[in-house]
Amino acid sequence: MSEITVTYHNEIKTFLKPISYYEASLAFNVTHAMAAKSAETILPLYEMINENQNVEFIDITQVTGYKIYQAGLKYLFLVAVKEIFPDSEVKFLHSVPKGILSEVMLNRNLTTEDISKIKGMMAKIVTNKELFVPYHLKPKDAYKYLKDKNVQEKADMIQYFSKDLVTMYRLKNHFNYFYTIMPHDTSSINRFELINIGKNRVVLVCPSLNLNGKLPEYVHYENIIENFLDTQTWLKKLNCQYLSNINSLVSNFEIQNFIAINEMKFHEDILKCSEEIIKQKDIRFVLIAGPSSSGKTTAMKRLSTCFECQGYKTLQLSTDDFFVNRLDTPKDENGQYNFESLEAIDLAFFKQTLTSLLNGLEVQLPEYDFKEGKRLLKSEYTKLEENSLIIIEGLHCLNDDLLPFIDNRYKYKIYLSPFMPLNIDRHNYVSTVDLRLIRRITRDRRYRGRSVEETIIDWDSVRNGEEKYIFPYVAQANKIINTALAYELGVLKVYAYPLLYSVPLQSSCYSEAQRLINSLEAFLTINSELVPKDSILREFIG
Repeated sequence: MSEITVTYHNEIKTFLKPISYYEASLAFNVTHAMAAKSAETILPLYEMINENQNVEFIDITQVTGYKIYQAGLKYLFLVAVKEIFPDSEVKFLHSVPKGILSEVMLNRNLTTEDISKIKGMMAKIVTNKELFVPYHLKPKDAYKYLKDKNVQEKADMIQYFSKDLVTMYRLKNHFNYFYTIMPHDTSSINRFELINIGKNRVVLVCPSLNLNGKLPEYVHYENIIENFLDTQTWLKKLNCQYLSNINSLVSNFEIQNFIAINEMKFHEDILKCSEEIIKQKDIRFVLIAGPSSSGKTTAMKRLSTCFECQGYKTLQLSTDDFFVNRLDTPKDENGQYNFESLEAIDLAFFKQTLTSLLNGLEVQLPEYDFKEGKRLLKSEYTKLEENSLIIIEGLHCLNDDLLPFIDNRYKYKIYLSPFMPLNIDRHNYVSTVDLRLIRRITRDRRYRGRSVEETIIDWDSVRNGEEKYIFPYVAQANKIINTALAYELGVLKVYAYPLLYSVPLQSSCYSEAQRLINSLEAFLTINSELVPKDSILREFIG
């Protein structure tokens, strides 16, 4: 038998070939690897190494490893529930802050004792180091198996993949398909918590990317969960809760009406919000916050139009225009500019401007030049008219430290985020974070001249800023508005695919670009000409 050399972090070891990536990870004393990466390609640990190569092992502190861990945790939970309640069904509804929202379909309510039993079964499966065993099936065989198991929506999705083989996995005696590679075995899925939130809904708390794989403290965001569930119920009424339903509309040239319905739903949500604000006579400030690419600009314009239709004047402001000059921008622990920090805003100038406006004075509003990194003043003067509302959008708009000089009774706070209500199937949902990243990649290239690699590299910093400066204040929001359009990824795919494919193989962003490409594969493309000119999607595609 011939020998091969494997290099990991400048350490070289010699093995008899073939050897699996999993065996190599143990030889290098790497514990809890989720996958391997060679030549910027992500590989499952069960695959064999047959030639000399440099290897990187992916763990939970990296996005790809985190996604694999989540998939493994979902599978572990599903199997544990089925082992205890054979006649039950498990659905994974959506991601929530710090975890995954699931629902257990049972003929009675889950008790505290039931949750304890499920957690105990999961721990037992972890201890037993059960393998995630891959099975490579022809698409028609995978379709037949899933159909026979009465998982029709998952079977229907098989036809939208161009792969010659579909990789399903077996855990104990349960087979399933999760659209991603799985960990080698259950011993690496050893950090989780189960939170029973009632109505047979359980949140699976996952280790956090921002805590180096440690479990975060769970914070329950009832307003976010209820908003998502309401939107999902609405989609179910339209018989469009799964991606295969949307793809069927595209295939049958029926998607245009569905687009119109989605647009009307978003318009009604904005209109109802404006009516609710007007009923509260004291409100003078409407504050709109949301993570990157949530559609704050369009939402602000739509709200302004609704107010003006009802006889109110509006003044629209963005906190970004009140940034300090680039040279004065605070830096993070890595020496990089921290644009997400509250200190990146000239709070004194912000207060001075608003105070002058409230006192009836004319002011020159700022406009930030992002290319030059300087704040400029507009040539014209602005004065607040009677019966006016000031609408402000920005990262920190839920934080009272932004406007500490304004009493809360004059403020109405709105939190925006694209909580995609569309599920791929009962066990797989569309990631809100991935949707926002794809929106941002498309917008940054079109409007800001930034490459895909620049956007991906900055994404961790953006996400960290959101964790610090937005999510802790979500509970203070008076209103949650879902800005996701159930059809939008079919449109975004047209723009994002060529951009993602432009990332070269040697790039450090290649594997992330490929992951996003794979996540879009099953979406049939939708012609952007069908998207209304005033759609929130136009904020990203033009």
